[in-house]
Amino acid sequence: MTTLEHVKANLDKYNEQLRGKSYDEIIEWAFTLTENRIVTTSFGIYSAVLLSTFYNKDKDIKVIWVDTRYSGDETYAHAREVKERFSLNLHRYESLLSKAETDDLYFSAHDVNEDGHAQFSEAVKLEPFRRALEEHQPALWFTNIRVRQTEYRNKKDILSLSKDGILKVSPFYYWTDEELDAFIEENDLPKNTFYFDPVKAFANRECGIHLQ
Repeated sequence: MTTLEHVKANLDKYNEQLRGKSYDEIIEWAFTLTENRIVTTSFGIYSAVLLSTFYNKDKDIKVIWVDTRYSGDETYAHAREVKERFSLNLHRYESLLSKAETDDLYFSAHDVNEDGHAQFSEAVKLEPFRRALEEHQPALWFTNIRVRQTEYRNKKDILSLSKDGILKVSPFYYWTDEELDAFIEENDLPKNTFYFDPVKAFANRECGIHLQ
């Protein structure tokens, strides 16, 4: 039987094996490794794609959402819709600072070109996410990162490791936007076309979570 530690020690081998597999096969394979697993979401554009796949597989999987409090109304409506439709076991994390305190301390730092953006990012996203990891201590982390999204993500694969050694599984890593759009249409899924991340700001920047 394949063990989690053996996979982590042989990522290249298992990535090669998984490249020809469907997202469904990748998820089912990952499920055999451990029951101590999470899936992260920002309720972004294609969030419903990955989250919907767990509905008939593991409704109890912990869904981790770091809410920066700066998302638009459309994203919060999308989050409610997806949560209710797929009975998500949602765990929501926010900054220890209120939104008013964050604005007071880092208002100008919302601009990625301004001094203090790193501190803003730390307050609204990175610290809450580290807190989530500390609380849940996952061994396996499902993500929806894909190749061609950022320079950093181009260097990853279906399987990768976090800085803390958590095995990250990205079942849709090689999918294009066109393929995801087709998946959404075929499965009648919602798409959050209004998503905006103030930490990331631009599509080709990292939000920081996947650098953890």
